[in-house]
Amino acid sequence: MSEYSQEYKKWLDSEVLTAEEKQELLALSDEKEIEDRFYRELEFGTAGMRGVLGIGRNRMNIYNVRRAAKGVAAYVKKMGTSEKGVLIGYDTRNFSRIFAEETAKTLAFEGVLAYLFDTVHSVPEVSFGVRELGCGAGVMITASHNPKEYNGFKVYGPDGGQLPPEAAQIVISAIAGYDVFSDISVMPFDEAEDKGLIKIVGKALNEKFLETVKTQQINPESVYKVADTMKIVYTPFHGSGSRPVKEILKRIGFKHILVVKEQDNEDGDFSTVKSPNPENPEGFYLAEKLAKENDVDLIIGTDPDCDRVGIMVRDKNGDYKTLTGNQTGALLVEYILRARKESGKLPKDSVVIKTIVTTELAAEIAKSYGIECMSLLTGFKYIGEKMTEFSEKKNHTFLIGFEESYGYLVGNHARDKDGVVATMLIAEMAAYYRNLGKTLYDALMEIYQKYGFYAERTVSFTMPGKDGMAKMSEIMVNLRKTPIKSAIGLEVVKTTDYEYDETGLPKSNVLKYELSDNKTYFIIRPSGTEPKIKIYSGTSADTMENGEKLIDRLIDDVKGQMGI
Repeated sequence: MSEYSQEYKKWLDSEVLTAEEKQELLALSDEKEIEDRFYRELEFGTAGMRGVLGIGRNRMNIYNVRRAAKGVAAYVKKMGTSEKGVLIGYDTRNFSRIFAEETAKTLAFEGVLAYLFDTVHSVPEVSFGVRELGCGAGVMITASHNPKEYNGFKVYGPDGGQLPPEAAQIVISAIAGYDVFSDISVMPFDEAEDKGLIKIVGKALNEKFLETVKTQQINPESVYKVADTMKIVYTPFHGSGSRPVKEILKRIGFKHILVVKEQDNEDGDFSTVKSPNPENPEGFYLAEKLAKENDVDLIIGTDPDCDRVGIMVRDKNGDYKTLTGNQTGALLVEYILRARKESGKLPKDSVVIKTIVTTELAAEIAKSYGIECMSLLTGFKYIGEKMTEFSEKKNHTFLIGFEESYGYLVGNHARDKDGVVATMLIAEMAAYYRNLGKTLYDALMEIYQKYGFYAERTVSFTMPGKDGMAKMSEIMVNLRKTPIKSAIGLEVVKTTDYEYDETGLPKSNVLKYELSDNKTYFIIRPSGTEPKIKIYSGTSADTMENGEKLIDRLIDDVKGQMGI
């Protein structure tokens, strides 16, 4: 009998599973589906765990959540911070509230204080709350922008950032020693509350978060000048951004926030969109319709856990264009540096942080203002770590950190992507340019005219299941065994293997190739949270059209050399 078959039988024979859960397993008729559910344990990495909902050891369910929660308990006990507690947040996904309660009940049984939010909250509110309450750790139940079939379990350290590798290893090692059924127990919720081991938090923390975010405004007067006439369309994509985003826009003075009603509800099935991801333009169809009906220049959307923001702007022809994460990030970097310089509040030790797969345009903008731009590995935890380092050493002033995947943070109140502060500043930025008679599209074109037309693209190839994992591994092994020497007729002049090269960054399964024109590059990287392998590409050109054409050719060439 295969290992996965043995595990399947173990779960079926368990006395812990309910009759309904066993029926779910008995109903499985596809052997590949059984294999995928049981061939491995759901991986807990440095960002926590994320997976498809369902019964099985490679699925998100209450048993794997309890096991992860006991691992977090082991971590705070080892750190001596169990009495400081663990803050637990959750978004609008299916089972999020249930998983949050199971986490709290498991922690309580282990004698660890659990702070549980009273309703759905965003990622930045959890990151902020961990710091504000002085917790030993935090947990966020979310799968970010993934489709409805997914949920996840993210863990934060006492600084409000995702656990660094060393700390995550404590959790991972602890989890490895627990049997998913026999080694984990929970305390009844009411009993845990009576004993003071579960405490409900909410309104006071929400208020402090909003007050703190509001302090990141740079040009409040810009909003006041256009508040009576400027309209913004906002959609939370059925997610946790609804409450804090609408409130922060109202507090900074916007009077005409048009919300997409059909998407302003807590719907874990995300029934109005194929995927609740602001990277996907098709999700904005309702928002675009509302914007057209009301002559609106700016559309903003946040994902289910409100750590990502996507925007649409009107171009010179009046058509709505979806901006990439790189374009929105470049706009924010230019605006923040420009506005701070104009107000005399741009410290010489200021730093912009991006990831290695994020646009080089940000570095060019920072350079023009005499400001340093750092490039770190993909994953906002690395930006959070650097921010904590700045705070301890007091050697740099953090201005903005961002990723091409639509995540931005301004301010030191959190250590993860913050769709609330990003939305506030995007709206303020639009107001600033509106006072100059410009749209955000105009501002973006000005950036390109000044620094060059930077074209970037990320393409993902989904490879699910055990076979997919093997295929991705095979691709990376082959690329190292037989290196890519050229692409689109240009020689590869530099290859950086982040798993082996002494870059000063942590080891990572990433390959970067720089071409002989000294402006074109591509990066190959398996995703750490999804069954995908990605190609990131970028170049600069005299026109955006020429840049996009080059990227088209580059992607096709690289894809072929990867054997995809």
